[in-house]
Amino acid sequence: MKVIFAGTPDFAVPSLQMLLSSRHEVCAAYTQPDRPAGRGRHNHESPVKALALKHAIPVFQPLSLKSDEDLQQISSFNADLMIVVAYGMILSQAVLDMPRLGCINVHGSLLPRWRGAAPIQRALMAGDEKTGVTIMQIVSKLDAGDMLHKEEYVIGAHDMASDLYDKLAELGAIGLGKVLAQMERGIVHAEPQDESLVTYAEKLTKGEAIIDWTQSASTLALRVRGLNSWPVAQTLYQDKVLRVWQAEAIALDTDLEPGAVSCDKRNIDVATGNGLLRLHEVQLPGGKRMTAQAFLSAHNITGVKLG
Repeated sequence: MKVIFAGTPDFAVPSLQMLLSSRHEVCAAYTQPDRPAGRGRHNHESPVKALALKHAIPVFQPLSLKSDEDLQQISSFNADLMIVVAYGMILSQAVLDMPRLGCINVHGSLLPRWRGAAPIQRALMAGDEKTGVTIMQIVSKLDAGDMLHKEEYVIGAHDMASDLYDKLAELGAIGLGKVLAQMERGIVHAEPQDESLVTYAEKLTKGEAIIDWTQSASTLALRVRGLNSWPVAQTLYQDKVLRVWQAEAIALDTDLEPGAVSCDKRNIDVATGNGLLRLHEVQLPGGKRMTAQAFLSAHNITGVKLG
């Protein structure tokens, strides 16, 4: 099949790599415009752009896909299918109607649960036992199209959002390959989503990183996992931002006020609204990530109150 690929971040790379290794023809790659990044704020190309250029695939980076010029360009490819993976742009109905087989999307959740911008993180923070990817037909309503295939993943006790991101990216490529094979054979089964089961994964904000120590330890442990690697859970320690990269809920009663610290030579335990949150990996401004034991070797925080 002749395919247009639209994607931007690392999450889309395994799917594009799978296509480039298949017998399908990737006639064009669409990705977000280069953005300033890093300390120097220099423009950086997206991972999808880098991979496409490496394979001599024409790359297009429009600010939108609404101009007549953009629409004519897409139409000129006479593509059988457009595949979208974390592109970061809403497609108009005009674009959706152009490919012979329409447009499909690789979405990082088991739809209809967690439609929207941050499905991987929200699944973790909600304590979901499993997640996965859904290959779906794209319609004008956000993540509401018919489901073509799902790949499930059981969430491990120590999985972080950053871990799930990589694992689901690979599962997305696997699922996409299966759907393309079904399309070629004309045996795709499209299943409508049950609207009564829909939940929405709102975009993450920096404000969500601030730890509320009155919440339970189990809730906070899930939040730490869901916010790794952005924006990263954080609290105040001696008027400095202490980032918490890894933590674990400890089901022990304590008389300490929420935010109060107790520790021994190896562990940093913080009182919460219910139980203790054991901090395993932390980071101060300008410093490296370090284990609790390494942090304690340089800081005496027994009796300190965080937050």
